[in-house]
Amino acid sequence: MLTVVGCLVEAHDFRLVALAAGICALSALTTVCLVSHARRAGGWAQAGWLAVAATAGGSGIWATHFIAMLAFAPGVPSGYDVALTGLSLAIAVVLVGSGLSLAVLVGGRAAAWAGGAILGLGIAAMHYTGMAAYEVAGHKAWDPATVGVSLALGGILGGAALAAQLGARGLARQVPAALLLLLAICSHHFTAMGSVTVTPDPARAVSEAAIPNAWLAVAVALASFAILLLAGAALALDVRDRRHAKVEADRLHSLANAAVEGLVVCTGDAIVSANRSFAKLVGLPPSALAGAALSAYLPGDAARLALAGQPERPVEAELRQADGTLVPVEIIMQPVDHAGRPHYAVAVRDLRARRQAERQIQFLAHHDALTGLANRASFGKRLDQEMRAADAGGRKLAVLCLDLDRFKEVNDLFGHAAGDAMLEGVARIVSAELDDTQMMARLGGDEFAVLMPCGGPTEAGRLAERILEALRSGRADAGGPQIATSIGVALYPDDAQERAALLSYADTALYRAKSEGRGTYRFFEARMGVEVRERRLLEHDLRHAVARGEMQLVYQPQTDVGSGAVIGFEALLRWKHPERGYVSPALFIPIAEESDAILQIGEWVLREACREAATWSNPLSIAVNVSAVQIHSPHFVGLVHEVLLKTGLAPGRLEVEVTETALISDPNRALLTLRQLKSLGLRIAMDDFGTGYSSLSNLRSFPFDKIKIDGSFVRSVDSNEQTAAIVRSVLGLGRGLGLPVLAEGVETEAELIFLAAEQCHAAQGYLMGRPSPIGQFAQHTHGTDPVIADDRKRA
Repeated sequence: MLTVVGCLVEAHDFRLVALAAGICALSALTTVCLVSHARRAGGWAQAGWLAVAATAGGSGIWATHFIAMLAFAPGVPSGYDVALTGLSLAIAVVLVGSGLSLAVLVGGRAAAWAGGAILGLGIAAMHYTGMAAYEVAGHKAWDPATVGVSLALGGILGGAALAAQLGARGLARQVPAALLLLLAICSHHFTAMGSVTVTPDPARAVSEAAIPNAWLAVAVALASFAILLLAGAALALDVRDRRHAKVEADRLHSLANAAVEGLVVCTGDAIVSANRSFAKLVGLPPSALAGAALSAYLPGDAARLALAGQPERPVEAELRQADGTLVPVEIIMQPVDHAGRPHYAVAVRDLRARRQAERQIQFLAHHDALTGLANRASFGKRLDQEMRAADAGGRKLAVLCLDLDRFKEVNDLFGHAAGDAMLEGVARIVSAELDDTQMMARLGGDEFAVLMPCGGPTEAGRLAERILEALRSGRADAGGPQIATSIGVALYPDDAQERAALLSYADTALYRAKSEGRGTYRFFEARMGVEVRERRLLEHDLRHAVARGEMQLVYQPQTDVGSGAVIGFEALLRWKHPERGYVSPALFIPIAEESDAILQIGEWVLREACREAATWSNPLSIAVNVSAVQIHSPHFVGLVHEVLLKTGLAPGRLEVEVTETALISDPNRALLTLRQLKSLGLRIAMDDFGTGYSSLSNLRSFPFDKIKIDGSFVRSVDSNEQTAAIVRSVLGLGRGLGLPVLAEGVETEAELIFLAAEQCHAAQGYLMGRPSPIGQFAQHTHGTDPVIADDRKRA
């Protein structure tokens, strides 16, 4: 070591030594950067990069040696053999290229050390070949030990340089490898120079063909310039590559951050990068995740084993958030190549929304979406269970069927939102009356059912009473319609042994409750089954009666009491069933109103009556009865207007007859409808006056044009003083209000004489004519002198 230091201090020009070190450092950094590019390239491009790196590295070693030789001043004449000097450059380039090719093409740490050793051998071979080219007026003697040390330094530091360069990217990470390569070149050179001793000998002369120091300086300058060019090119390429890599990385990060799912790139258990979705899912900023352990957020060993055994397949696991909360996730692993090394990417999908949707689907499969009650399927399963439990325990089971009275009218008048609120209100109110052993379900529409284990009908009856009372005192919402319901009750095993039959019998009892006044409950009785079956068959046939042409209109004349002239007709509906024959209106009209078939039938009656009246040459009035369902229908006024336009009937000839019962359920809606009808030019008559609930109030509040006295008051009016007093009062009321009065049900001359004496305006009944097809009244509808004297005699 003292020999080397002495040589460096005493025999070298420090300025040239510093220049040699600078050239060597630049060459080493250039070589390392070019090797990095060669590792990432492939095919011919890789071979090109290796050739350039070999040229840069070999030239750098050669230039370093000869600049240092220019700095060496042994104090005797010297020169350089041309052939050996050129050979030293070739040896440097070839051996450096061989070492670099082995390290890059074979790959791995062992190949890097082996390639570095060959590179060190190239340094030594170039050096000692260059020293052989060095001619001096004297003798050169070598210290074998120092030569061995120089060889070892070149090989070991060369191998370390290429091993350190393995996997390094970017200029900053290339510097350690470049420093090791610099040490390999410089330490070998100066150690080798310390091993040589030059003894002057005047008898020896330098060959005239030897290159003088000045020429060598030019050659070294050219080599240094070439190194600078290669260094600049390598630096430019490295800058371009880093910019491209940064742009590509930013693009990949942008794509990763655009993903809805969490994405993590890992090596082993360490997180290399994570997108914003994963960071948001964990609850940390993305910068805090780099370098963290993936197992800290996916703690389950089973999940990691499943991913390792089945890559690219989804595995469900739990993700631990920053606050310790566990979140259900689905993870998929995909091997990827990242930064030239194998990594794996993990996609993490949040399953909370899916689990919530699955729970919602599961809930909806067994419950009603609006009310949250059990649906028909769940009720059926629970009913089967309770029937088995009742058999085992020797107890009974009650099924209560409920539906809402006039529910369709609520939807039509107040809208479906009000109807939904009513259904929710019923569910809430009734559920509050049940205990844990009882169950309520919504079977569909406005149909509900309650299941109740009980000891007998008394307990079931008490529950039905509590439900009815609770519904009477409750409303779906403030200002909404009053809730009204009827209940049918069937008992197991008393009434039925099977589920379907039990529900059917409870439904049958419900129909009986509705037909007996509504707002009450009834137990099933065996005879109800036949009646309800008959009623349902009739309802079914009624829905198709209009389409099948089974409906007919008959007309009954209305006459002026004073003159006896026919002033109009009332259209009356008849149903001729193909099997039952004529069905009484008293039977099928209530069924039509309850089933809403009355809307279709009423429309047909209105169209047919107006069409017929429009054909009469005499402009007689036509009266049509309108039910409460029609009055409360939001489309009724529009229908009347459309019928008048289509048939061409003058609005003043149409008279709409309304009973008082059609007004009481929703007076405001009825008043609006009647006013709209009046605006069309129609006339409105109160039918069956005296049989309603508040006749005088209705006469004052609603825009009536006529009063029709019910036939029950007219019958025997000539012989019954109480009846006569009532009729006189109504007639007096009509005169006081300026409303004409028509008496229905006139059957005898005595009744007609009484009405005439009391100044009744018009009459209608069998005395003037029975309801008949309109063709029998052609003399009145198309004649010139419509009187009925002969008709009275025939009647």
